[in-house]
Order: sequence, then structure tokens, then C-alpha cells
Amino acid sequence: MVFMSKPAPEQFSFLRNSKPTPFFSGIPLIDLSKPDSMHQLVKACEEFGFFKVINHGVPMEFISKLESETVNFFSLPLSEKEKVGPPSPFGYGNKSIGQNGDVGWVEYLLLNTDQESISQRFSSVFGDNPEKFRCALNDYVSAVKRMACEILEMMADGLKLQQRNVFSKLLMDEQSDSVFRLNHYPPCPEIESLNGQNMIGFGEHTDPQIISVLRSNNTSGLQISLGDGSWISVPPDQNSFFVNVGDSLQVMTNGRFKSVRHRVLTNSMKARVSMIYFGGPPLSEKIAPLPSLMKGKESLYKEFTWFEYKRSAYNSRLADNRLVLFERIAAS
Repeated sequence: MVFMSKPAPEQFSFLRNSKPTPFFSGIPLIDLSKPDSMHQLVKACEEFGFFKVINHGVPMEFISKLESETVNFFSLPLSEKEKVGPPSPFGYGNKSIGQNGDVGWVEYLLLNTDQESISQRFSSVFGDNPEKFRCALNDYVSAVKRMACEILEMMADGLKLQQRNVFSKLLMDEQSDSVFRLNHYPPCPEIESLNGQNMIGFGEHTDPQIISVLRSNNTSGLQISLGDGSWISVPPDQNSFFVNVGDSLQVMTNGRFKSVRHRVLTNSMKARVSMIYFGGPPLSEKIAPLPSLMKGKESLYKEFTWFEYKRSAYNSRLADNRLVLFERIAAS
């Protein structure tokens, strides 16, 4: 699948003189069926803000159906795909990420999780009956949302919070502002001639929501940043899910859980397809450290609504530290 012309070096970002990063074997692996997994979840969120889950309960049939529909969509001629764009913010995007000049070797679909709007948006591409895509999307998102809520409730248990659904209720709310993203990173054979440089598919960033649940095909490219600023490559695994702590969860835990910085590098030979559910709260929800996690500690963050934070994030560049605008400045 090829969707864009030969890349212009001045248009895309490169990692200069970069050496291949070996796959990191220390990424926490959480078996959701094990009774002690809640403690492992807390530890993973504190140390990495990132982990892999198995025995997740999402049927492989749902995964494979949606990936098949996704590949079919991205295989369409560019003129057809562009009928679903430009993203404002939802819809089809190509190379440009957001409104502030970020560019990547990627095309994508950004969707809200309202099924009616999805049907209307895709009728122009799939004809009068986009039902096959809509059903695959609905089955997958519903199952992944259930898993995300289960993980959040296990986190609450691990933190010994009295209200087990303190995080998950924000995703279950009818007004939940959750979104879903399908990314396609075409292979880019030309980067082989760039003296070992890596081209950025999706630039470094944190996710502003509460939690992100990622699944990709068996192609490498995802990297996360460790606490010391170094980058590690995540081994691909098409049968498992990867979970990110988002900025909002970092705030709610008063910095105990870490929102992980991550990026995607292009692959010279293989296309990468990823599917990400971003679990977000209602727009009017107030985000602040939970009092039960303070225990005499000072709050690191000002209270803000999800709408305020989302608007701030939307107006920023990918690599910006968005939370810095909402940190409390210690009295000197």
C-alpha cells in the first residue's frame, strides 16, 4: 500500500546519526487473569507508564475483522480516502498531524465513538451501506472499552481506593469524550539510502486522555522514553495490547503514575497498522489529584476541566509538555 509520493527530506523529521535501537525486554507483561495483577499494574504505571496485557478477553475475531477493514480502507485511492477528510478534528488525515505544523510519515482516521456519526461519515466511501466497517468498529471498540475499564478498576484496587470505579466511571459515562484512531504507516524503502537515519512516522508525545489501549500488526516502530530520557524499541506483538498512562491519569494520581512519552519510527520494508482507543472523561469533568491519594502531600496540579485541557493540547505541538501549564508552582 502506497499513499504518498517520495518523501522530501525537508518536509519530514529525521533522527540524525541514529543507530538501531535493540528491542527492550523489560516492558512489564500483565496477565489480566492473575489475581496479583493489580499490584503489577500499579508498579508498571509508576515505573514506565506503559505495559503489555495478555488474557485480555478481546476476541481475536474482532481484532482481525477491524484490521481487515482498516487495510481495505487505506488501500483505496487517495481521492476516495480524502472524501472522509480533512480531519476537523475527525476524519481522514494524510501526513499533517494536528493544526500546528507537525508532520509524519502516516495516514490516519480519527473517529469519535458515536456510531451514527461514523455511519454518516463513511457512506461517501463505502456507498450507502458502510455497515460492515461500522459493525467491525463497534465490536472492537466495545470490547476494548470493557478491557480498559477493567484495567482501571484493577488500578484502583491496587491503589487501595475505596471507590473502585473512580477512573472507569469516566469512560462509562454517556458523555465520555473517548476517541478512536486508526494509523497506517506505509513502508518507506527510500530511508535505506539516508545513511542509517530513521524517519519519524509519528513524533514524540504523551496522550492527554486517561488511558490509551493500542494494538498493532506485527511490525516494529513504536518506541517509548524511559525516565532518563533514553528511547527503547517495543517488540511488536499482534496478539496482545499495549496500554499507556495518559496525562489525565497522571494528574489524578498526583504524579504517582507516569504519562509515557512515545513515538513511531518508519519501517523501510513493512507497513504498520495500529488501532488505538483513547479513553477520555466527559468534557465538563474536573481533573485534579484524588484526595485519597494525597495523604498530606501538596497537590502538584491545578484543577482543570477536560475541555480546558483538551483545548490546550489541541493548540500545542506534539512534543510540547502540555501539563507544565497546569502545574502548581511551589512557593519560593
